[in-house]
Amino acid sequence: MSVIQKIKEIEDEMARTQKNKATSGHLGMLKAKLAKLRRELLEPSKGGGGGGGDGFDVNKVGDARVGFVGFPSVGKSTLLTKLTGTFSEAASYEFTTLTCVPGIVRYRGAKIQMLDLPGIIEGAKDGKGRGRQVISTARTCNLILIVLDCLKPLTHKKLIEHELEGFGIRLNKKPPNITFKRKDKGGIAFTTNVQGTTLLDLDAVKAVCAEYKVHNADIHLAEDYDVDDLVDVIEGSRVYVPAIYVVNKIDQITLEELEVMDKLPHYCPVCAYHEWNLDGLVEMCWEYLDLVRVYTKPKGKLPDFNEPVVLHRSNATIEGFCNKIHKTMLKQLKYAHVWGSSAKHRPQKVGKDHELHDEDIVQLVKKI
Repeated sequence: MSVIQKIKEIEDEMARTQKNKATSGHLGMLKAKLAKLRRELLEPSKGGGGGGGDGFDVNKVGDARVGFVGFPSVGKSTLLTKLTGTFSEAASYEFTTLTCVPGIVRYRGAKIQMLDLPGIIEGAKDGKGRGRQVISTARTCNLILIVLDCLKPLTHKKLIEHELEGFGIRLNKKPPNITFKRKDKGGIAFTTNVQGTTLLDLDAVKAVCAEYKVHNADIHLAEDYDVDDLVDVIEGSRVYVPAIYVVNKIDQITLEELEVMDKLPHYCPVCAYHEWNLDGLVEMCWEYLDLVRVYTKPKGKLPDFNEPVVLHRSNATIEGFCNKIHKTMLKQLKYAHVWGSSAKHRPQKVGKDHELHDEDIVQLVKKI
């Protein structure tokens, strides 16, 4: 029996099983089995067909990477051409784009690389079409734009989410705050900060751990999480990526439908052909990428406002700033002077752990 057939069997059994406290352990075991089989699929196959688990060979350029994912003929190529000026062939037939086409958008001093990926089809996570290559490349992106056609039903959204979830990509989620620590003896110790009934009970936790052959571990939940979150933590190969749902071809729907669509979370309605709301899309990308611009100031000179050093907010410290310039810079650093909203006075003398804000100015002082 092939891996895909085994996955289908487990999914059918999960659909048949009622969800209640008595079956939580059994469902937990099935979900763990499913995650292990999916991991087998991700590992590159020795035979041909469907491409391996490797993505397209595109060098990472610029400060952030954004990938366009969607079904064929939803307007991904037109969107890339209008945003970046890079020509990506567009035609009235499906699967016009057969490889990854990169382009660069310059916005607020940052270089953002955009990737037009080939259209995916249902079953992409199982290796159909070039699905595995497309989704492997999507895993390397800082932001995913899921391009949808407003005329085709929004069930497309559910299908794409299902394909990406099956490949270990979690959209618009934060990593679960679950502590999982293996130990040599003592069995499974399960604790939680949640009062009252929880989504996870000891039976389900033990069933999942048994499937992974973990018999001694400390597991602590800071919040209420379900079996899927526990499986994600044990697997450890999950990628948490922000996503924007770009609804294209809005020139073909009514104003009332557009107003409803505009109120949905993470949605951005555009028309690539007429270039409607493309500025709003780039602004939304900037917001979701959560980037910080830091300007450099040589001693005795004015700051360089043309070429900022762009960092992700989670890494926006003097240490991260030094590493972005050159990996040897931190060893030579004595202290730094900072001007801007993160400084208490101007300039403020700071060490490597100082957190920087957007549009701060930094002057590094080296050891002599």
